[in-house]
Amino acid sequence: MTNKIGDDFQKQTKYQRGKIGGFLDWPNKPQIYKQYPNNKKIQLPIVKQIETLSFDQTIKQRKSIRKYSQKPLNLKQVAYLLWSCTGIQRIQRGYEFRNAPSAGALYPVETYLFTRNTKNLQTGLYHYNIQTNSLEQLQQEDLSEQIAKACLGQNMPISAPITIIWSAIFQRSKWKYKQRAYRYIYLDAGHIAQNLALSATTLGLASCQIGAFYDDEINKILKIDGENESAIYLTTIGNTN
Repeated sequence: MTNKIGDDFQKQTKYQRGKIGGFLDWPNKPQIYKQYPNNKKIQLPIVKQIETLSFDQTIKQRKSIRKYSQKPLNLKQVAYLLWSCTGIQRIQRGYEFRNAPSAGALYPVETYLFTRNTKNLQTGLYHYNIQTNSLEQLQQEDLSEQIAKACLGQNMPISAPITIIWSAIFQRSKWKYKQRAYRYIYLDAGHIAQNLALSATTLGLASCQIGAFYDDEINKILKIDGENESAIYLTTIGNTN
């Protein structure tokens, strides 16, 4: 990594008047849903309305909390959190729009759930199938220490009932935005993570976002290649008492 790679990226991905062009290769537009069709699926309850704090209270109470009690989450809470951050909000003119904005409605971000303490859900790693509102089981083992180690030794994933890991499938955005797509992908992840943080607060739960991690180690846990798809962000969620 060069000392000025971030500076170079910022300069080289600027839009300049009169120099935005190109065509869209519609036949090769990437799919916006990832699925594991052969994996065991756990259908999540549809929870689109829940008794919560007011928006004003939610904004004022949201904060990063790094220590969690051993009180488990339940499947209804997990379902609401996943849906609220990146689930389908409405179907309009044949398009499925989600709860967080995405540049060009291309939705490059994928959501993985690791749980070690959720009622009626086995410890392990899951992929959130947005289109069917279900979890696809990937691994049945306690990965909390591996995740914590990969997060530069931050211990939140060891005590948190759940850890959300977001990845990006880069070509979904690059298909339209080329190298500038990376700007939009990280913005998309920020929108999603904020939705999750606020949703957790409304449920009386605590959360903490994690941006510092060894990319290759998290990718290995998710069993993704780190090139076409790579981890970009994490959040831990749990109870405080």
